[in-house]
Amino acid sequence: MTPATQHALIAAMAETIIAHTDDLTALDLAIGDGDHGLNMRRGFEAVLADIDNLAGQPLPEALKSLGTTLVMKVGGASGPLYGTLFITLAKELPAEPTVTDAAAALDKAIAAVKARGKSEPGQKTMLDVLVPVQQALALGGGNLARRLPAVAEEAARATVPMHAIRGRASFLGARSVGHMDPGACSSAFLVAAACGVLEGACA
Repeated sequence: MTPATQHALIAAMAETIIAHTDDLTALDLAIGDGDHGLNMRRGFEAVLADIDNLAGQPLPEALKSLGTTLVMKVGGASGPLYGTLFITLAKELPAEPTVTDAAAALDKAIAAVKARGKSEPGQKTMLDVLVPVQQALALGGGNLARRLPAVAEEAARATVPMHAIRGRASFLGARSVGHMDPGACSSAFLVAAACGVLEGACA
């Protein structure tokens, strides 16, 4: 991956989260403590501030630094979970990953997020987006960069009727039904942003 592509990839993810701060906050106000948008924004503002350094590093090192920044800057449960996701991707991805490499690395990262959060798909969390995206990535085929955002968006919408089992939303019990999970939504935003930059490279 060229430094320019890596710069664009990191910028797109950070700017998407920052642009959707209010959307994520609104979702979290409904079923959480209302800080997901602000926490994610703080983390990705720190990432954006270091973007020239991150873009100049080999991809694994950049992902490790990005994940470490999220652990340090994003509060609540989201920091450790997103940090675990990116740091595990850093361990598993080569500097020039193929689609197969990306699918295998995301599978490992999902396993690490499951262990960190003690959660499984179907419990109204970010995993409900990451798992179907990984499955679509592993199946491969054409136009992946166009198809994956749609997979992620549909998966995020599928959390609306779910009853939260993990996270702060689980405290609401049945009242968590009828709202999209904020972590699933932020995951879908990140998938769309990354694919927007990589379109063509992984199609």
